[in-house]
Amino acid sequence: MTKDKLNILVTGCGGDIGQSVGKILNEYGLVNNLYGCDISDKNAAKFIYCNFFLGLPCKDPNYIGNLENIVKEKNIDFVIPISEPELRFLSKEKISKIGDAKLILASARALEVGFDKLNTANFLKKENLPFPITYSIETVDTIEKFPVILKSRTGSGSSNVSIARDYDTFISIKKNNSDFIVQEFLEDENGEYTCGVFRSKSGIIRTIILKRELMGGFTGYGEVVENNEIDKLLRDIAKKLQLIGSINIQLRLTSKGPVVFEINPRFSSTVRFRHLFGFKDVEWSIEDKLGLLISDYEETSVGKKLYKGFNEYIQ
Repeated sequence: MTKDKLNILVTGCGGDIGQSVGKILNEYGLVNNLYGCDISDKNAAKFIYCNFFLGLPCKDPNYIGNLENIVKEKNIDFVIPISEPELRFLSKEKISKIGDAKLILASARALEVGFDKLNTANFLKKENLPFPITYSIETVDTIEKFPVILKSRTGSGSSNVSIARDYDTFISIKKNNSDFIVQEFLEDENGEYTCGVFRSKSGIIRTIILKRELMGGFTGYGEVVENNEIDKLLRDIAKKLQLIGSINIQLRLTSKGPVVFEINPRFSSTVRFRHLFGFKDVEWSIEDKLGLLISDYEETSVGKKLYKGFNEYIQ
């Protein structure tokens, strides 16, 4: 690709991740025109993406055709899909380009493992990495030790996560959620961590570790920390996944060391914070797709803190 600057389309841009990616790309020197689309216009993305328009949901039979027309009309170089339904659809259909535009997303193995929480635990176990004991809820009739975590095998966020502290609660949740998993409860006395991991085509691995506190299911507060044991685990996972691109790994530091409970094969809700800390995985992903040298990463943010706030927009 010989163009000096790029036309980029971000789909599913209305949520917190899409808005954060838009803020990053608005400041990125390689961007010429930035476009954003979402299935709803009742969000703040229209104030971040000056070229905002409504798109189609991925379950619509015209979804790909509509995007192909947009790519052609706007001369789009890269499409960055953000929403998990889109990412799951593109992963399932093994789509890596839309028209002439390349997709910016994690590599196939990361998508396959990360979007299925039972697959995630089985992958970690197979690769001799720390894992939480995990079963499909349909295969479990008795629980030896409470509490346990019950959550959707394919869902995201904390809205579909429950803690069962007794058998009656377990049975009640199992009755209406056949797609759930039962997972070992990991103590959090030493904290919960959300970690960014980027790996380039040439095998360059970069990480950032945030010790966090949740607020409404999202990271409301966090601090950049240094932990060699966690860093080694993140690098091992990136290699075992044959990762190309950026993922988010969530773990707890237990008495037996760091244990991963989720691998999210996408940009994270902390993507903007991480960018401000120097972990510029959105930019690195674009540079890697272009075949450019990955820009430097200065790991100087240990001890810095993040606080999630909100902006108000009126129209």
